[in-house]
Amino acid sequence: MNYAANRTTTPASLPGWRASVLFVVLVAGLSGLLGRGVYLQGIHNDFLQEKGNARYSRVIEVSAHRGVIQDRNGEVLAVSTPVQSVWVSPADVEANSQQIKSLAAVLKMNEAEVRHQLYDDTHDFVYLKRQISPDQAEQIIRLGVTGVSLQPEYRRYYPSGEVTAQLLGFTGQDDNGQEGLELGLQDALGGKPGSQRVIKDRRGHVVEDVASLRAPKPGNDVVLSVDSKIQYLAYRELQAAVEKNHAKAGAVVVLDARSGEVLALANYPSYNPNNRVKVSPQAMRNRAVTDLFEPGSTLKPFTVAAALENGKVQPDTVINTEHGVYTVGGRLIHDSHPEAFLTVAGVIQQSSNVGAAKMALMLEPKVMWQALSDSGFGAHTGSAFPGEAVGKLREANTWRPIEQATMAYGHGISVNLLQLARAYTVFANNGELKPISLMKLDAPAVGKKILSDKTAFELRDMLETVVLPGGTAPLAQVAGYRVAGKTGTAHKLSGAHYVDKYVASFVGFAPASAPRVIVAVMIDEPNNGQYYGGQVAAPVFSQVTGETLHLLNVPNDAPLNNVIAPPADIIKEEV
Repeated sequence: MNYAANRTTTPASLPGWRASVLFVVLVAGLSGLLGRGVYLQGIHNDFLQEKGNARYSRVIEVSAHRGVIQDRNGEVLAVSTPVQSVWVSPADVEANSQQIKSLAAVLKMNEAEVRHQLYDDTHDFVYLKRQISPDQAEQIIRLGVTGVSLQPEYRRYYPSGEVTAQLLGFTGQDDNGQEGLELGLQDALGGKPGSQRVIKDRRGHVVEDVASLRAPKPGNDVVLSVDSKIQYLAYRELQAAVEKNHAKAGAVVVLDARSGEVLALANYPSYNPNNRVKVSPQAMRNRAVTDLFEPGSTLKPFTVAAALENGKVQPDTVINTEHGVYTVGGRLIHDSHPEAFLTVAGVIQQSSNVGAAKMALMLEPKVMWQALSDSGFGAHTGSAFPGEAVGKLREANTWRPIEQATMAYGHGISVNLLQLARAYTVFANNGELKPISLMKLDAPAVGKKILSDKTAFELRDMLETVVLPGGTAPLAQVAGYRVAGKTGTAHKLSGAHYVDKYVASFVGFAPASAPRVIVAVMIDEPNNGQYYGGQVAAPVFSQVTGETLHLLNVPNDAPLNNVIAPPADIIKEEV
């Protein structure tokens, strides 16, 4: 009997619990996905937002507008103008070889450098080139390279160019001050940049400004004490003098004698701050403030003032000037114009080294040091100009007699030209030393009284004789005005020795009856046959002072024909 043939098969059935488990798993998975979606999109959407922003959103810096620099009459000396800069989002760059080549050509950059910056994936934001021209910006737009965009910025422009270059300094690519007053006034001028979130399309171009995260704060405008017209004429005359005398360099300072405001501060050689390609660092130096030199005979009035103030001499006191040769501590002091005897006034007029040395040695070293210190030597002028040199005035307890004697005529002490000009405010303001200001003042600053009225007036009278025939600077005369001042001709130091190179200088003021301006001139290493201060620096003083007084409408205090022709052989000085 075949039992197998009679056996019937029935289909296997699954346990009911397995279906339930499968259903629960599917429901749990769907619930998890739903919950995750609700969490990410409704509760904690930062992750998706960040991913979206990474693709379409960027935060860019918005430059602040830098403040304008104006002269005392409102003339613009420095202003920031809108420009475009090219930036790249490397993650978004799509560019073929021809586009990269064209981009490099427009920007005048190396093609390999452009390619490197386009695909520099270590940064989200890379500047390709800053402050391009409008024509370049237009060409960049036409190229339409994905991931390359333009950003508005500012570039500094200086209308007066080389005339005010060292005074104003310049800004860098971020429009922040790098040199001069641009650096010194950075906090006032700079402002604070802002930031803005923008949306870009798939080609990397900004299509929408989403929000201003931080508004830029513009800088403040500043008004300088400088008069641009006086600055120009000072620069013009200085340039002519440096070139005529084949000099290394020069500087001119013009002060308002009553307030201490700087009306002009010029240097030559100079440079164009609007195009600083291949500019020599030497041309960038503000020599009037940062360079030190021995003042030579321009210091003699302060020696004489100390002797007068301490009752050692009177203007008519006769000094034995030893026929121009005097020995101190085994060292000889010489006069270029030997005389047997000179009055104190004559010592100033003919610039006698012997006479000045003898008056210095009448004083205790501490007394003479105090007189020079009170006159502002060895101290800041108050200008707050970056990098201003203080100069050197050694302590009196280190002086030997020969050092005290030579310091009487400006050897062994160093000054900058602005410091020297400031010191002469003492004689122009009845004994009051004025602080220097590069900012326009509403009222004259209060100075420090260091000399009696009597001494200041006596020195003023003596200094007036210097520009007359018989003095060292008849070429400093100004038609229609009485002038007072002092020449300087100092050997330069090379290492520890004096060499046959000179600094020629002249410092003076006018009108002598009621001083309105102080003008200081320094010509470094004149090398065209003349090097005396009366020959090289005095004519610059005459031109600058005369035109400045006319610009300021200062009334004449002398006849228009008051200039007396100098003799053929001007009295010389040398230290």
